[in-house]
Formats: sequence, structure tokens, C-alpha cells
Amino acid sequence: MIKNVFILSLLLFFAACSEKPLTQNLDGKALLESKCASCHDINMPPKISDNELAPPIMAVSFHVHNFVKPTDESQRTSKAIEFVTDYIFNPSLKKSFCDEDSLERYGLMPSQKNKLTKDEAKAIALYMFTNFTQENLIVIQKKQAAFDALDAGEKIAIKHRCLGCHGVNIKKVGPSLVEIADKYSQNKDEIIKSIRNGSKGIWSKGAVMPAFEKMEDEELEILTEWILKTNKS
Repeated sequence: MIKNVFILSLLLFFAACSEKPLTQNLDGKALLESKCASCHDINMPPKISDNELAPPIMAVSFHVHNFVKPTDESQRTSKAIEFVTDYIFNPSLKKSFCDEDSLERYGLMPSQKNKLTKDEAKAIALYMFTNFTQENLIVIQKKQAAFDALDAGEKIAIKHRCLGCHGVNIKKVGPSLVEIADKYSQNKDEIIKSIRNGSKGIWSKGAVMPAFEKMEDEELEILTEWILKTNKS
């Protein structure tokens, strides 16, 4: 009896050791970027190009998710993952959900056999159908719309990460933008000089403002004008 238990334990141990790594331990995003981005645009929303070699991943994800035919609607995503995992290695016109125009434009996807493992393909598919979703697209579009509505100067401040050190009304690492606007309301050139060349010890001992030497003159002008307006809003 004891001998049988010992043998069973050994079998379970070796079975566990020989088990392949779990798909969820693979980085689907990194795999998508390294294995797919040379042909597919992986932005969301995509950046459409006349020279693209394959349809954008977002379009693929939406299309497949809509066209797979699960027996149970709750299994739609898992069915889509299953489809893509297989199609990556075994593409065919018969299986394809693409319309004729798309097939004529892009051609049939070449098989990725010997370029990906099955687990890697599944990790890519899993990432596709959990990231490239209608819900996530709506969130991104709302954020983009909010950003588009900002003053041009604030967009530049965000682009160059100015608001990481300067709050509009709150002092952070450096003074608030309102404080700067108050101090230099009649001396715009001083703000431009500080941004362009940096400064040290103006607002507090040891405080250093890094130089933004590569900021374009037009951006610098727009940013400075926006800073000066912060104490009037």
C-alpha cells in the first residue's frame, strides 16, 4: 500500500514538472508588438495607412468577435480566441471572415508555423479580445475628446510633462502656474527664458527647473501664453 502511494506521488511529481508553461504567464501585448506589428497596425483606434500590409488588429478583433458562431453567446470571446489561435497557423480562404475587397487588398495571411508556439498564439489572441474591445475603444475616444477640447497650451504642458512638477493652482515640486503667472504677468520673456534655459533657486533654495532646449519656439510661445492666462481663470 505504502509502495503504491509512493509510486503515485512520483508520477504526479514528474507530470507536474513536464507540464508546459501556462498561457496566462506569457505577455500577449509584448508578443503582439514583436510578432504582429510589422504587418498589422496595433494602435486603438488604428492609424490608417494606404501602405498597410494587413488590416489593423482592432479591425481584426472586432470582425472576428462579431462573426464567430458560438453555440452559447457567453462563449463568444473564447470561441474568437480559439479561432485566431488556429487561424494563425492554418489560414485559408474557406475559414476567413474577410470580405472580398479586403482579401484582394491584403491577400491571405501567411501561416505562422515555426514562428510562434501554440501557447504564444493563444496569448496573443487572449490579449486581442480582452484589450481591443468596443468598451475600451469608447473609453479611449472619450479621453481623446476631452484632450482635444483642452487649450492648446495645456496640451503642450501635458506633452512635456510640465504638470508633473507644477499644479495649476497647487504647488508641487515647483510653484503653481498661477504663482508663476502672478510673478511674471508683466515679464513674459522671463517665463520663456526659464523654460528654455532652466533655472535654479528662484522659488526656493536648491530648487532646479530643467531646461527644455528642444521645445519648438511656437510651442514655447503658446505654452507661455497659457501659463499667463491661468491666474485669470
